[in-house]
Amino acid sequence: MFPSSEECASRVLEVVPLVIRAIRAEMRRHRTPDISVSQFRTLAFINQYPGASLSEVAEFIGLTLPSMSRMVEGLVARDLVRRETHPRDRRRLTLSLTQQGLAMLKTARAATQRFLAERLAASSASERAVVAQAMLLLKPLFACDNGEPARPSPAGTRRVRP
Repeated sequence: MFPSSEECASRVLEVVPLVIRAIRAEMRRHRTPDISVSQFRTLAFINQYPGASLSEVAEFIGLTLPSMSRMVEGLVARDLVRRETHPRDRRRLTLSLTQQGLAMLKTARAATQRFLAERLAASSASERAVVAQAMLLLKPLFACDNGEPARPSPAGTRRVRP
């Protein structure tokens, strides 16, 4: 008998937080000590959405616009983030990672991936195939917002839905 969607949901709620906690701990271990977790998450968001606005990053991180502005100012001062005027709207700033910011993020991600690979190595090849298949199934279900893919708008500060 196949598990119901409720049983699947229960298993996801049981396991995913454990995986996320391990990933976060490993990512934290590989960031420089002078970067906070919020700053690190900001770098990751900007990497995923180059050209994102301050408002988009603030919404994702859960900070007010003034707080996010101060945080980004610090990241700019450390040469981790580049802040530029939007090419079509002078009032809007866009954010992107510098080479140093990208290098920091890549180092932490690679180390975290090695950590996860070491953990998964204890599984059999068939078990890893099941995990890989489950990730392929879950990605489109959760890579969206209210059933529609969400992404920062390249022309404004609001998220748009295709």
